[in-house]
Parts: sequence; C-alpha cells; structure tokens
Amino acid sequence: MIPEDFRKDQYILKPIIEAMLERLGKPRAKVLVCSDPLLGGVRAALNWVRIREILDRYRGMVDVFVHIVDRDGQTGRRRQLDALERKAEEHFAGGPMLVSENAWQEVEVWVLAGHDDLPPDWQWTEVRLEPNPKERYFVPYARRRGVAEGPGEGRKTLASQAAKRYDRIRRLCQEDVMALEERLRGLFSQA
Repeated sequence: MIPEDFRKDQYILKPIIEAMLERLGKPRAKVLVCSDPLLGGVRAALNWVRIREILDRYRGMVDVFVHIVDRDGQTGRRRQLDALERKAEEHFAGGPMLVSENAWQEVEVWVLAGHDDLPPDWQWTEVRLEPNPKERYFVPYARRRGVAEGPGEGRKTLASQAAKRYDRIRRLCQEDVMALEERLRGLFSQA
C-alpha cells in the first residue's frame, strides 16, 4: 500500500484492503503499508519521481503496489493516477504492477460507509459529495463514538470495525472501493 500519508491512512487502508483481498480469495495476502519514505501529502503521492523511488526500493519484495490518494474534489485526479500507472508500466516492463485509486473524496469516507449508526440527519449522498468529509463528518463521528483520542484519532478502532462490514463499504463506495476491487480481481485472474 502506498498512501499519500501513512501516519493516519495506514489505520484505514490496511484493514479495509485486507477485507477486500479476503473477498477476492486472497486471505493470506500480506498487506504492508509503505512508511519509508513518508510522502506526507497528495502532491508527493502524485509525483512520479517519488513513486518511482518507492517502486525501485521495494521491487522484488512486492507483487502489487496499491497506491491510494484522496480525490479531494479534484475531477482530474483519475487522469493523474492513470499517468502514474502508465509510467510504472513503462519503467518496469513486466515487473510489479502499480494499481492506483482515488478515494471519493477521502479514505475516511470508507470508514463511515462501514458503520450503520451514523447520525440520522446525515444523507449518504451528501457525505460522498462533501469535498472535506474528514472535517465535516469523520471527526465529529469519531468524537461521538468516543474514540477520537485513540490511534489515528479514532481511525484504527473505527476502520477495524468497518472492515468487518466490507460488503457495506463496497456497496456504498462503488466509484472507488468497488472499482479498486474489480481492478485487482482482473489482475489476479491474469496471474
């Protein structure tokens, strides 16, 4: 996993991607979150030089690099990810694959999707469309649940719970979670 910033994203991505891989028939797949180097944000995570550094460093140790960034309301984000994938394909010529996806709008939404006790006045379509769902929805939810002081400001606890309801996440997050799952399914069927 190559997140844009592992410090908080690791708590979300690891359990949810593990649940995804289990669904794909890969329950023993080892999911490692890249923490060296720290990208520290979306700008670095979209920089080919930085991504190539990671791919080169871990080449031979990794079968598939899954690269996840937040969409942050940027409609052109998918094109940027496609360009990175093309560069990785050219760079490796048959080596490890880079599969990139943008969370719609932020990975914290994936966590919210796995919980059915969200405040009744929250409309799911509004949560999905909100450009800043972390601040508007995730942080208040973590506080409401009393876990905001825990690891990752509640991400570890809430994501672990959400991953147990992976089917709900994939149903509510089709543009990103389901899209990533389908791409990985296709990749695994070729292997």
